[in-house]
Amino acid sequence: MNQPRHCPAVLIAAPASGQGKTTVTAALARLHRNLGRKVRVFKCGPDFLDPMIHERASGAPVYQLDMWMVGEQESRRLLWEAAGEADLILIEGVMGLFDGTPSSADLARHFGVPVLAVIDGTAMAQTFGALALGLARYQPDLPFAGVLANRVGTLRHAQLLEGSLTEGLRWYGALSRETGIELPSRHLGLVQASELNDLDLRLDAAAQALGSSCEVALPPPVEFAAPEVIEAQPLLAGVRIAVARDEAFAFTYGASLDLLRAMGAELRFFSPIRDSALPEADSLYLPGGYPELHHQALSENTPMLDAIRAHHAAGKPLLAECGGMLYLLDSLTDVDGTRAELVGLLQGDAVMQKRLAALALQNVELPEGLLRGHTYHHSLTSTEWQPIARGLSPNGGRGAEAVYRQGRMTASYVHFYFPSNPTAVAALFAPDQETAFASKPVPTLNRVDSQSAAHQNSNVGAGLLAKRP
Repeated sequence: MNQPRHCPAVLIAAPASGQGKTTVTAALARLHRNLGRKVRVFKCGPDFLDPMIHERASGAPVYQLDMWMVGEQESRRLLWEAAGEADLILIEGVMGLFDGTPSSADLARHFGVPVLAVIDGTAMAQTFGALALGLARYQPDLPFAGVLANRVGTLRHAQLLEGSLTEGLRWYGALSRETGIELPSRHLGLVQASELNDLDLRLDAAAQALGSSCEVALPPPVEFAAPEVIEAQPLLAGVRIAVARDEAFAFTYGASLDLLRAMGAELRFFSPIRDSALPEADSLYLPGGYPELHHQALSENTPMLDAIRAHHAAGKPLLAECGGMLYLLDSLTDVDGTRAELVGLLQGDAVMQKRLAALALQNVELPEGLLRGHTYHHSLTSTEWQPIARGLSPNGGRGAEAVYRQGRMTASYVHFYFPSNPTAVAALFAPDQETAFASKPVPTLNRVDSQSAAHQNSNVGAGLLAKRP
């Protein structure tokens, strides 16, 4: 258990968001998978949508790596375990290579994973080489694998880009902008993998295009040190947790669900859109997602609305994050002005905005303990409830998301990363938790914007990605 492991690995990064990191990472994963290799993909920083694509591309679970939210030790464990089973490890970076604190470059340097730079070659020739050299040499101690061109026009264009590379920088190939493999986006980022009927065709086309442009060889192996192993305690032994999962609620971290299982919980998935009743459960978890795209269907499923109200009335634990919190409000109005009445356990209303409302890492001190997570949303919520806590951005930003509570119901815009504090998470879901943690909402004379601080000054440089393919 104390022995290091070795596995070929690269971290796919770019000069900025929007260069095509996700498309390239997925293409590489599918290319090597189609060659019979076992590929494990990771995603830097908080993200739910890109991992859905990478799971389809690689055929394996995708987890987050992050020096703050996930932590150095947990990131080390995940990489070490993957190195024991994979032929290739791919890590998709976040934003620009050197952007944020910690950045993708910081993670690559810490674990010794060489960087594969993806550069959008549109309207560029020899300058491509200058940009590649700058990325490779900006920090001399950064391990650097080479460069890959995205959105290339013609074969001659690709040759010009390859010929511009100097100082022995390795050419990893090119993806054409004509191959029809670009992944569509919406306001929170990529469209969910389950919504793309032709996703496998896109991935195979991208893999084939990439494979025809370069030598399909594995990068050199990287040594991954053995982690310190901490066994999960059975704090949720026998606890049945109903977890919302459908087109409206799909933003869950695999590591968070793994932790619940490791602590002994039994997860029972259900659809708030289609199911008429909750599964038999002790606790309820409503994660984030796209309720604004399905708020009419959610509103019309009155048996489910009644079931969630009954769950709360029975004093059972309920955790709602971001989209899950919107579902608990009196109403949700989409960008077109269409309003739908929802569960109504959290008095207030949310209205979707056409622009980003909040983006920040979050450190939240709850009565149960300190939890880490992040916020990313396009809605504004008004409520008369007083929060029991507010998030604090570790990067000095003003993102300060509210956390609301009534009885055993806890709701916030924050997406919590459960492994950041297993004991606190167990207390949130355990049916027999002391009610001393519960607090009643206190009405105020003035309506409170539940995330006004984050809206006024979103911490865009907090190490989160701007959700672009």
